[in-house]
Formats: sequence, structure tokens, C-alpha cells
Amino acid sequence: MTEIRWTPQALDDLAAIRDYVARDSTHYATLLVERLFAAVDRLSAFPESGRIVPEFQRPDLREVILGSYRIVYRLRDRRAEVLTVFHGARLFPKTVEGAL
Repeated sequence: MTEIRWTPQALDDLAAIRDYVARDSTHYATLLVERLFAAVDRLSAFPESGRIVPEFQRPDLREVILGSYRIVYRLRDRRAEVLTVFHGARLFPKTVEGAL
């Protein structure tokens, strides 16, 4: 099994998404965050199931798409590090690009 780790950046992204959606509906904000976490859970059994991030074309940098959201993670040893979560209509976050 692959260990899943959420970076502080990714957790901050989830909080910002939750806060934004909660302006209209706290119920749907909670559901969305639960679904985003659930989408990542499958990586423990299938770490390479996400597609390679097209902007970088690196086999260790992958993403899971859930609706309009991109969940970007990096594979290291037997670990999947979730780096960021963002809306697909937005550009790839510069804070993550700088860390790669």
C-alpha cells in the first residue's frame, strides 16, 4: 500500500475551496471536500492511476480529476504527496511550480 500525505498547500487549497462553495451552500461545500478526499484515497492501492500532468510530462507528477477540480500529486518511493487542488479553469499554481 502507498502512503498518502497531504501537503500544507493542498490542505489550504481544500479550505479555500470549501469556504468559496460554502458562500452558497455549506452542505455542498462539505460534500465536495469529502469527494475530493475520497478521490485521493484510491491512490493508496493504485498510485499510478492518475494521469501524468500535461504541463510537465513527468511520470512522478500526476493528477486525479474530479469534476472541475485537479488534484495534483507527486510519487516518491512508496508515498503519494498531494501537492495542490485547484479548479481546472485556473492556471497551474505558481507556488507548486516553484517547488517542482
